[in-house]
Amino acid sequence: MKFNKNFFFSGLLVVSLGWKCSGPAEKPIVSRIPFPEENPVTAEKIAFGKRLFFDKRLSKNNEMSCSTCHRPEKAFTDGLSKSRGTNGSLAMRNASSLFNVAYSKSYMYDGEVKTLEQQALVPIQDHLEMGSSMKEVIRKLSKDPQYNQLAKQIFKRKLDAYVITRALSTYERTLISRNSRFDRYRKGEKHALNANETAGWKLFSEKLYCIQCHSGPDFTNYKVLCNGLYTDYGTDQGRYRINGLEEEKGAFKVPGLRNVSLTAPYMHDGSIPTLREVIVHYSRGGVAHPNKSALVKPFHLTDLEINQLESFLKTLIDTSAVK
Repeated sequence: MKFNKNFFFSGLLVVSLGWKCSGPAEKPIVSRIPFPEENPVTAEKIAFGKRLFFDKRLSKNNEMSCSTCHRPEKAFTDGLSKSRGTNGSLAMRNASSLFNVAYSKSYMYDGEVKTLEQQALVPIQDHLEMGSSMKEVIRKLSKDPQYNQLAKQIFKRKLDAYVITRALSTYERTLISRNSRFDRYRKGEKHALNANETAGWKLFSEKLYCIQCHSGPDFTNYKVLCNGLYTDYGTDQGRYRINGLEEEKGAFKVPGLRNVSLTAPYMHDGSIPTLREVIVHYSRGGVAHPNKSALVKPFHLTDLEINQLESFLKTLIDTSAVK
């Protein structure tokens, strides 16, 4: 991917449901990416982070990189119900898309990790995922003269965990997806969507009011909620594993819907294969669970309306950041 200064630092006017875009379609206008003051962006740091993202030495067996589970062509997911880790181990959960993580207020399905810099440590050290340790990663990467040079040039220090996590998170923050056909429709290009797609948008926003949970530019309210997927969540009780609070059993972070048609299968455990089946799940109002959000209520759609809703969701594709 090439660094484009105009792409990263153009502005967005946020109104109404969360966005209002203007300007030519070929130059997507996005909100200012919230790079932390302690980790400012540079083109060199982005390139360094991208190189790390695709480096298999971050894993224990040198066979997995971040891109193994977050594949660019799949909107930075991997198409599996649960990702495969080193030596064939099965990860705990489905791999989330990395598009627009710069705007997220927390990370992981539990919503517990507060920064991308902290998040970068999790998969590297998880024995079910990359299975390594930061100490081992530093030992291996320190043998690379180019990495040592980049660390000194960009961070003014030797290669260490600080350098690795900040370079990775800087690259990940540049993965912006906000120039879909739907965005062009919102800009005023009324022919960007066909009749079925616009009908699907009206169903989504007005009849079903899905925007209560899937709102704003990234179609998420960033909350951690129970959607009634199971009556018993078994070995993965969601945010309950963090605080041990009964009211947090079955609660997972509400995902954004950008590129959702590219990121099957769905839910925290990848248990629903298709978008249509996701719609059916919600139309039934989920299943009985004491913590199920009051926002999850049954509704009725005809086959035509299901097709229209699914058609609308497919208009949220924008992978232009993948080059």
